[in-house]
Amino acid sequence: MPNVKIVTDSSCGITEEEIKKHHITIVPLSVLLDDTVYIERESISNEEFIDKMIASGKVPKTSQPPIGKFIDAFNNLTADGSSVVSINMLPKLSGTFGTAKQAAGLVSGDVTVIDSQTTDRGLAFQVLAAAELAESGASVDEIVDKVHYVRDNSRLYMGFDKLDNFIAGGRMKNLLGSFVSLLKLKIGIEIKDGNTKLLTKGRGKKTINKFLDLVYQRIDNDKDKIAHIGISHVNIPSEAEQMANKIKEFCPNIPILIRPTVPTIASHAGEGAFAIMYDFK
Repeated sequence: MPNVKIVTDSSCGITEEEIKKHHITIVPLSVLLDDTVYIERESISNEEFIDKMIASGKVPKTSQPPIGKFIDAFNNLTADGSSVVSINMLPKLSGTFGTAKQAAGLVSGDVTVIDSQTTDRGLAFQVLAAAELAESGASVDEIVDKVHYVRDNSRLYMGFDKLDNFIAGGRMKNLLGSFVSLLKLKIGIEIKDGNTKLLTKGRGKKTINKFLDLVYQRIDNDKDKIAHIGISHVNIPSEAEQMANKIKEFCPNIPILIRPTVPTIASHAGEGAFAIMYDFK
């Protein structure tokens, strides 16, 4: 086992195979839907939750992990003298980073907490880079430098078919600001440096198509630098496959991971939402 251990939260778009291969510790968030609390990655899968959310028609309520969950994880992982690097979702989406930071100050072990400024597969790019370096025997400082490099050289684009969940969730107002008044619009945004930039808005499918054309052009421009690509979605698997096929026209040799997003993000983004993420070599 490495002397530096990697922790993240369950918003991270990482596969179970990757978690097991790299011995990554996940601290889960929870979601309340129809009076039932679901623990991400523990009591429900992404697909199952999205199905329940759509059938319910209600907007779920999300909760960050209790501080005790982070304290327990940090204490357990540092008990053998190892250090911990915890990489967490952007603060504008959740208080998880702040909770992890607070927990790190309450344990005796060496724990470094990083704001990923992103989430989903964008967060996974950083976590996997950190885990691979940890396995090679890298120091905490070397891992932190690498995470910062990946963070600064990643892109995350999100498209929304409707904004009902976005507005009702409350937390997403921190991301959208004045955009929250655009209830009946479809929008496309970029999340960079933990902040949001509105790229497209409109009232028809052409808005999403315009947004996708913009994203495809940016990917085409960056294709020689791209290392990995991820597509996450909320109940639009066919459309996600179409996006991947389009991207493969100019990035035929770059792996693309397509997956339903996690319950926390699905709760805020709503049905029909998607994200396209990539990082550089």
